[in-house]
Amino acid sequence: MALNVAPTLSDREQIFDLAVRYATALDSRDWELLRTCFVPDVVGDYDGIGEVHGYDALEAVCKTALIPLDASQHIVTNFAVDIRGDEADFSCYLHAQHVKNDAEGGNLFVVAAKYTDLQRKTDEGWRIARRRLAMMWTSGNPAVLAHTL
Repeated sequence: MALNVAPTLSDREQIFDLAVRYATALDSRDWELLRTCFVPDVVGDYDGIGEVHGYDALEAVCKTALIPLDASQHIVTNFAVDIRGDEADFSCYLHAQHVKNDAEGGNLFVVAAKYTDLQRKTDEGWRIARRRLAMMWTSGNPAVLAHTL
């Protein structure tokens, strides 16, 4: 008789799952899910915004950018990870589409960027301790995100 045992994820798989969970949280505006992606004292460094300290400040940046939009889609890909015990360097590409239907000049603004993280393994699983967002290129109408500046 076979035991029905839930599969466990490797550290690498957990880190990749974290990247997808983050994108899902942003697009669903699920702030409780977003909280599960970060350590409380996270430091974020975002091109065009600057450095933010602590989860609450980081969540406020996300809410300011996303709540006024009609839709967004954050796609993360090209995952790379280097695990060193309970810390990991992680990077991935981001392709984010932002839609605001009443924006003058067009309703779509696309951002391509790269996330570079320091992640930490906690009792609750892998969490982002430091995140850098480096813009690569944009396309469309920047007025869609003008409310974030």
